[in-house]
Amino acid sequence: MSGFPPISVRQPLAYDIVDDPVIVCGIGTGFEGQFVVRVRDGQGSEIIKAPVHAGGSGIWGNYEARLAIGVPATAQGTLEAFEVSQEDGSALNTVVVPITFGPALLSPYRGFAQYTVRSGDTLSGIATNYYGNATKWQIIYEANRYQIQDPNRIFVGQVLRIPQ
Repeated sequence: MSGFPPISVRQPLAYDIVDDPVIVCGIGTGFEGQFVVRVRDGQGSEIIKAPVHAGGSGIWGNYEARLAIGVPATAQGTLEAFEVSQEDGSALNTVVVPITFGPALLSPYRGFAQYTVRSGDTLSGIATNYYGNATKWQIIYEANRYQIQDPNRIFVGQVLRIPQ
């Protein structure tokens, strides 16, 4: 019978658009209840790293951390949660969550609207409707990169996030 993983991240979920600060929460355990959460930009550069406490050796507990990130250099990035090996300092039980940085898309970032693609829509047309500028289609593309492989091909019924 399998049990709970040593670390789980319940917020943010994969591909969520996060704000500043990034609020991280979940359930975990580690040596003396200690592990680390870290945010990296899309190039792998560390933006911030912070220790968290949850549970203890063999005891799972809730954790929450607020990580101030400012405006990252890239729109895409990752959140990582991991234990630090007491033997050599390496990362153990690492959980990696792909995220999108709202402040890198649009500043100030206040959240997103949802838009369901209709026949004849294009990203530039949607950008014109929301931002008054067709060239801002890239904001919508970056916010939805997990579901759009080609910015010239969106599909009727897709629900897109439109940063506000």
